[in-house]
Amino acid sequence: MARPKPKITHLGGEHCVTGSCHLLRVSDLNIMVDCGLSQGGDPALPIGQWPVSPVELDYLFLTHAHIDHIGRLPELIDNGFAGEILCSHPTKALLEPMLHDAMGFSGYDDAGKKAILQHIDELSWGFEYGQAFKLKKGVTFSLGRAGHILGSCFIRFEIAHPEDGKPFSVMFSGDLGNRNTPLLCDPDPPPSCDLLILESTYGDRNHENRRHRLAHLEDALAKALWDKGKVLIPAFALGRTQEILYELDRVFATPSFRARLERAGIHELPVIVDSPLGLRLTEVYGSQREFWDREARELLRRGDDPIDFQGLYACHRYRDHLQLLQHPGPLIIIAGSGMCTGGRILDHLAAGLADPRTDILFVGYQAHHTLGRKIVEQSGRPNGTVTIDGRNVPVRAAVQVLSGYSAHADQQGLLDWVAAMPERPGGIKLVHGEEEARRVLGEKFRAQGYACIVDGAAPR
Repeated sequence: MARPKPKITHLGGEHCVTGSCHLLRVSDLNIMVDCGLSQGGDPALPIGQWPVSPVELDYLFLTHAHIDHIGRLPELIDNGFAGEILCSHPTKALLEPMLHDAMGFSGYDDAGKKAILQHIDELSWGFEYGQAFKLKKGVTFSLGRAGHILGSCFIRFEIAHPEDGKPFSVMFSGDLGNRNTPLLCDPDPPPSCDLLILESTYGDRNHENRRHRLAHLEDALAKALWDKGKVLIPAFALGRTQEILYELDRVFATPSFRARLERAGIHELPVIVDSPLGLRLTEVYGSQREFWDREARELLRRGDDPIDFQGLYACHRYRDHLQLLQHPGPLIIIAGSGMCTGGRILDHLAAGLADPRTDILFVGYQAHHTLGRKIVEQSGRPNGTVTIDGRNVPVRAAVQVLSGYSAHADQQGLLDWVAAMPERPGGIKLVHGEEEARRVLGEKFRAQGYACIVDGAAPR
């Protein structure tokens, strides 16, 4: 008898970067991996067109707590989902603040939000990394560290043969991160599998050397020291905000940067986190220190909290945000959203894009059709403009893209991660990437002898 193989249907994120949602069916067991919101015009299949209804789902696994992986959870609950939600312990701690914020833009009143969040809390369970757990119908799973954000994981399922017990294994990479990322443990080496569902966000490029990024960040800040302008850093509230705080703490501690401050006559360069959600999630990060990497825990042991330092300020209230818009600088403002699709960063961009003294540092991926991507594309053009709240705004600010801060593994990182498997996967299906990224990465894998599918159904 042939080994049972799962049927995999990609409900989101198959041919684009956001909206990850994958359905795994084994006999009469229905497992969903992620249930994310689409952004920047990426397609999303309506729930009514899914091959199974939310009521029929037994389990929902979450690879991490970014909204493009969990954002449709309230909609799933509204449509009758009552199965178990399984994730890592830190991801469970991050669900409530992330979804509470997202639901504020979805028409839910306070009572509705409270009821859904309580229901999600009751259904969700946190699990340890590196251990095997049993579901039912002969299916087991294990979580590995993905190194993308706090709590991120890849998930490996084993489906046992009904007679001889020999399993078929399928692994979902989720979003893979990089080595040497602040606060985070490196991605775990992957176990072997028969089928790998692999992200490909940066499948067509490599990042700058991450070991040099502190120096690049220091250089990027130097201009603001001399022209006394603002540095705007659009950053996702979860992951990137905390990583940038860590890096700024390291930069401010270097003698070369302190010397630059003195030469510019600046006694303090304030850093303002203008994001209520970012501030709350930074508190959650602080409560999950047991999951930090060794370097960050060693800094704590020596009395240096790397995400809290002198000159760091919190902007909670909206009226303080409005006052901050009038501040001439020099100062650094970290605000969401990371792709400039909403949040307080829009006000800062509307006020500062036309000012040549403004510096904008992009430290994350900018998807097609997002304001962040448009700013990057329009920067440096003689008459470059973007539209914010219906108004054309000239792009005269200095725009820099620091790719070394991506939370996603680059092409070489993805190739190396797969190569670290004890045995080659039986097949690879590329998802979570734009067409060119999937195409180029697929060619790289096929050149190395892997069976790799870029479009179409997963090999099975």
